[in-house]
Amino acid sequence: SVRGSPGADDNASGVAAVLELARWWQTIESPSRTVRFVCFANEEHPFFQTEAMGSRRHAERARERGEDIVAMLSLEMLGYYREAPGTQSYPIGLGWFYPERGDFVAFVGNLSSRGVVRRSIGAFRDVARHPSEGLAAPSFVPGVGLSDHRAFWQVDYEAIMVTDTAFFRNPHYHEPTDRPETLDYERMAHVVEGLQAVVETWGRPGARSR
Repeated sequence: SVRGSPGADDNASGVAAVLELARWWQTIESPSRTVRFVCFANEEHPFFQTEAMGSRRHAERARERGEDIVAMLSLEMLGYYREAPGTQSYPIGLGWFYPERGDFVAFVGNLSSRGVVRRSIGAFRDVARHPSEGLAAPSFVPGVGLSDHRAFWQVDYEAIMVTDTAFFRNPHYHEPTDRPETLDYERMAHVVEGLQAVVETWGRPGARSR
């Protein structure tokens, strides 16, 4: 987490989701693709967008080895949800197209990764008991590239972020108040259940009935 913050949502919530998905994946028989569950160091300032980022080094080594990574999913803050109107904000111009309630999880990618956004959110919506929204936008749009998925874009892999939208919703972002009691664990569990379908879609293409 960023220095000075307990980091319950940013990003213990994402780490918890990765661990649970990895535990569940062990029960899946005959995956047709390799699926890696990775927790990266040094995502926060002062390392963000530098060579010291764990995700940057991982992505660069993968590209050097010629690995065929078809999709990278960055689980970036998954625990903060609010139903009241006006609890969700957006970069300028996007608020006209998306809900004003901060009760959804977002699938976000750059334009090159729009296919990953579309396929992932489709798999999620097939099974999830939780609202979701998708966005594929230029990487310069504020917030679109603020996680480890950006490092994969930099070496031409398709990658997306799955998020509760961070500072566009959560007032505790990077603050000492980002504590466990601020999270909604029931909704977070529903998100992880939906992400199981997403992981299976990429790890066992064609195995799930649509």
